[in-house]
Amino acid sequence: MFGPFPVNRFSHFLAIDWSGAKGARHKGIALAIADAKGGPPRLIERDRAWSREDVLAFLRHDLPPDTLAGMDLGMSLPFTDCGAFFPGWKRSPPDVKSLWSLIDTLCAGDPHLEAGGALRHPEVARYFRHGRGEEGDLFHAPDAASREGRFRLAEHAQRAMGCRPVSNFNLVGAAQVGKSSLTGMRLLHRLDGALPVWPVDPLPRAGSVLVEIYTALASLEALPAHRGRKIRDFSLLDEALRAIGSDPTGKTGAVDDHSSDALLTAAWLRNVGEDGALWTPRGLTRQIARTEGWTFGAR
Repeated sequence: MFGPFPVNRFSHFLAIDWSGAKGARHKGIALAIADAKGGPPRLIERDRAWSREDVLAFLRHDLPPDTLAGMDLGMSLPFTDCGAFFPGWKRSPPDVKSLWSLIDTLCAGDPHLEAGGALRHPEVARYFRHGRGEEGDLFHAPDAASREGRFRLAEHAQRAMGCRPVSNFNLVGAAQVGKSSLTGMRLLHRLDGALPVWPVDPLPRAGSVLVEIYTALASLEALPAHRGRKIRDFSLLDEALRAIGSDPTGKTGAVDDHSSDALLTAAWLRNVGEDGALWTPRGLTRQIARTEGWTFGAR
């Protein structure tokens, strides 16, 4: 989509805090939605924890019309730095949709949209950091300037904005970024065109669309002095919501950081989702869109 961004393009703004952990249901998955008409963002709660399959079904069948939906995950792996996702491997996919298909195929025997099959593959495993001191021999690019692993162009843009992204080839740490990315790719593949995924798919002039988000971008905009740290108290969450022009929740006491991430980012999407400049970031080319994708809000 090109040209002036239409006014009132979206009616709802959904943020999904995702989890790549093992198991059927996850406290680390949280969904929050904000209405374009205003009011505080609210959690979409169920009688038990969300599963990844629940989220897939919600996106396919229960998404309100004209929703801008954001998922906190890396939709792809680095490609531009080495000219391939898996440089040197003959089966390395040529584009991101082929990557999603490959990951889902390799993980066909894994339940709950888990990603163990890909990480057990003898070639694919070489590109990942699996644990402290346990790196595949191809985790780093040949001429790597750091020991952090490979990054997409969108992650370089995030870093320039003050964030501290982790490589999607990294499986280490509490966030398990790599597992979050790989399990997310299985969901994205299984959407099978039911929901456009920007910028891999062009932004349609009407209807819902799914984007990659990084909740730290919302936090940095709302509370720059907080430096992107997690919010675990409703009073601080409400301060952040007011800072980006949203009504507060009005709640008090503790809040888990998955819920606070989702609530704040849903309100942030409402605040910035119709900023045309964010749909045309200067680093995003057609080649980047079809291979690495992009993080909405990264400039």
